[in-house]
Amino acid sequence: MFLSNNACLVTTSFWLTGIPGLESLHIWLSIPFSSMYLVAVVGNVTILAVIKLEHSLHQPMYFFLCMLAVIDLVLSTSTMPKLLAIFWFDAHHIDLDACLAQMFFIHCFATVESGIFLAMAFDRYVAICNPLRHTSVLTHTAVRHLGLAALLRGVLYIGPLPIMIRLRLPLYQTQIITHSYCEHMAVVTLACGDTTVNNLYGMGIGFLVLILDSLAITVSYVMIFRTVMGLATPEARLKTLGTCSSHICAILVFYIPIAVSSLTHRFGHHVPPHIHILLANFYLLIPPILNPVVYAVRTKQIRERLLHILKTGAQSK
Repeated sequence: MFLSNNACLVTTSFWLTGIPGLESLHIWLSIPFSSMYLVAVVGNVTILAVIKLEHSLHQPMYFFLCMLAVIDLVLSTSTMPKLLAIFWFDAHHIDLDACLAQMFFIHCFATVESGIFLAMAFDRYVAICNPLRHTSVLTHTAVRHLGLAALLRGVLYIGPLPIMIRLRLPLYQTQIITHSYCEHMAVVTLACGDTTVNNLYGMGIGFLVLILDSLAITVSYVMIFRTVMGLATPEARLKTLGTCSSHICAILVFYIPIAVSSLTHRFGHHVPPHIHILLANFYLLIPPILNPVVYAVRTKQIRERLLHILKTGAQSK
């Protein structure tokens, strides 16, 4: 690292502050954060194990759920170990390449998760609006292709973000990132020089992913509800809607924290910095924690399989 003539830095590493303003409470904050991370890991690994063991769950909806579980594990693991290292060991330093890698994984897999929710909405649309074609349209191969398409989209959309930072922004005003992880805008705002392209690309990707995906999901559910309302009896309507309830809850769990965090970041100029950072961490932790709970509670097959495993374990003792 050295100083350029205009007092900007060429840096090979950054300093993550953790939760700014709450440094004295880091050791206490580590307790809820480590507990939530543990719950997220155990919950998602449990979902993966149950679906693998229960052959009746080898259906498109549950294959997509497995993809969500893997994504949630990647998202939480991309941030929590480093955050806990800051809390426990004051390990604030992060290399530039490690920072860009963390940025890529966070934003890429958040994009992939949005794509999987869109694929799940398509699955529910076909299952309810065109049930006779569901098994022929949502084959195992089609599910695999949809998952790969969501992954490829995430890589293509987010890949340029760290590359543009590496190539276009070599100089920085400071090494200190007032965040607990390497979020794109938190890094870009430290850069010297013109960041217009980086800002516009980041905003464009946010629009393509969050706005267009949520609109497409909304349209699919409008058509689903129209079909459901045409069913003959209230019992049939409730039963059909019940097959969508887990998916709807998971979508809300994913999009609402992102929306709240984004709105607070854009317009909450008087909100203390530690609130911004806590919200940003929660939106990466809440879906991995709640998705397994939602599907375990709302899905009869998963619930029954879990109870069977617990009973078997208790009897073996």
